Amino acid sequence: MIDNQAAPNNSRILLRDIWPIENTSDYKIHFARRNEDGVQPLEIWVRNKNDWQSWQETKGKRNYFNRPFIFSLIDFYHEKDIWLFGGIFRVVKRLSDRYKVELLAEGAPFIGRLKLRSPYRSRQTRVKFENYYNEFTVEEILREPYSGRIFPGYEDIDLSFDELETIVGHNLPDWRAALESVKGVYLITDGKTGRQYVGSAYGEQGIWSRWSEYADSGHGGNDELRTLVKKEGVKYCHANFRLALLEQRSARTPSEVILNRERFWKDILRTRVTHGKQGLNRN
Repeated sequence: MIDNQAAPNNSRILLRDIWPIENTSDYKIHFARRNEDGVQPLEIWVRNKNDWQSWQETKGKRNYFNRPFIFSLIDFYHEKDIWLFGGIFRVVKRLSDRYKVELLAEGAPFIGRLKLRSPYRSRQTRVKFENYYNEFTVEEILREPYSGRIFPGYEDIDLSFDELETIVGHNLPDWRAALESVKGVYLITDGKTGRQYVGSAYGEQGIWSRWSEYADSGHGGNDELRTLVKKEGVKYCHANFRLALLEQRSARTPSEVILNRERFWKDILRTRVTHGKQGLNRN
């Protein structure tokens, strides 16, 4: 595994050192980042490779992919300035409303494993490859293709709704084992309005079971959240919802203890609708 994070500049490994690419003018880079609906391409890549390919096929008003090949990079948004290699695609057809592309074998061993460092900030996501090829540094080569973030510990859980879908949809074993083994109280925050919802999980399979319901529906059966999702759609959850664990308790903890702790946090954070615009809890 290559790790350049602590290495001095003169010992950094460049992309060109491990992967010489001729005719760089034949490529466009796709710096794939979170879209307007709040969907992270990293989560799309983990969940469904066909959906990931469709990200390369999206065509705006201009013909940005006007070269034969796309060098595709995914914003590894958990780490600043890091991009995960998502494959090289050949543009097969340029239709009026979309592109038709195919994934090539070139660079296949690096897909989902090669992490590159680039401080790219421009709003334009589809740019000329030759302008950046010589500047990419190799941050790391993973032993296995990336399959989701490793469980960070109970105190550091901060999940977007998009990532929650990935974790539950792929049944990530470390997350499931950790969340199944505890009961607890959690917080959902609407990043657009600042409104918050406090909930609890005290049944079998603990937090995992309860959060799986949110991943499935967006609202988990809660009245105020159900109303919000019905009005705005599940895409609103992707764009705005974040989940955190306020506290966890042993699976042997009596349900009444968990419910008391839920009431405590509702009072502290003032999340009941009676508190005005701040609350998403109806009781």
